[in-house]
Amino acid sequence: MTSNNLLPAAVLKRKAVVYVRQSTPGQVQNNLESQRRQYELVDVARRWGFRDVDVIDDDLGRTASGAVDRPGFERLVSGLCTGKIGAVLCLDASRLSRNGRDWHHLLELCGLVEARVIDLDGVYDPCRPNDRLLLGMKGSISEFELGILRTRMLDAARAKARRGEPRLSVPIGYIWHRDYGLGYDPDLRVQEAIRLISARFRELGSARQVLISLTADNFHFPRPSDGRKTVSFDWVPIRYRSVISILKNPFYAGVYVYGKSGEANGDCRCAGSQKLRTQQGFRKVGRPAQDHHEGYIDWDEFERNQRLIASMPLVKKAVSSPVVEAERCSPVCSPAADVEDGWALSIRGVRQAFDLPLRISSRMD
Repeated sequence: MTSNNLLPAAVLKRKAVVYVRQSTPGQVQNNLESQRRQYELVDVARRWGFRDVDVIDDDLGRTASGAVDRPGFERLVSGLCTGKIGAVLCLDASRLSRNGRDWHHLLELCGLVEARVIDLDGVYDPCRPNDRLLLGMKGSISEFELGILRTRMLDAARAKARRGEPRLSVPIGYIWHRDYGLGYDPDLRVQEAIRLISARFRELGSARQVLISLTADNFHFPRPSDGRKTVSFDWVPIRYRSVISILKNPFYAGVYVYGKSGEANGDCRCAGSQKLRTQQGFRKVGRPAQDHHEGYIDWDEFERNQRLIASMPLVKKAVSSPVVEAERCSPVCSPAADVEDGWALSIRGVRQAFDLPLRISSRMD
């Protein structure tokens, strides 16, 4: 693997490139020993006989998983295409790439221009089958290692979340106290605002009706004036988003839910495509930790609210049907109309199931 003919004079006359990379800005600031070892590869290149040595460190703080652009790696690939690079030096294979596409693309280019790959173990010639096999294994191990590290971190985070330990950002109405942990916001006006929304929904059974009712009362709702810290508030007229966020958040039922958002690829299915944040719903993220903290409502009431909110599309469609129009205009609905269109029976069943008034307003969710 490291014989004398691996670095012929024609290769030594070309430029050697030292590729330096660390995955995160935190590593750049704290893992200084890894940085120093990578920059010391300049001396390694000179000991191998290279006179012209260049350093590419544009990718400090960038992951090599393929999720972000790497201008330094692109510079390296462009230099290889010109044929002016004789060797690429790296501390190990994971510094060059953590995904198979970039790794094998680099090896292919090195083989075409007869450039060498050098790490602390020796010199590799991608043109030789044995060296190419060994380099391929190094790249595969590097990619597999990233998956193992990610799995371990996620498993540890989930295990901690099952105990309700991670201090997540809390919604309006709660605050992390320095002395005794999570509790109600000490501002009684904030507490009363949240309790009023729950009580009004309990009475009306519709988020839209709650909004209409509170707007008629000139009700104001707190909006954080300091970003997402929820320490100071501006009191503004209530909006539908504020109402529905209170009603659909299980945190207000004393439940700790971790992992409500996930990642999914966009339309592009190729490697390195952009990730999209997606909301998964609290029922898809594992069993929630109930009775984790004091709730504004109990769990049974929260589940009832979710069933009622989920039934609103049926209500909305039923409100616009001829049968409900007839029921709204006349105290008696003809039996023929009930047989012809079953929406009136469906809407009546929904209202009765949740102990709500049978008369339907013209504005529902």
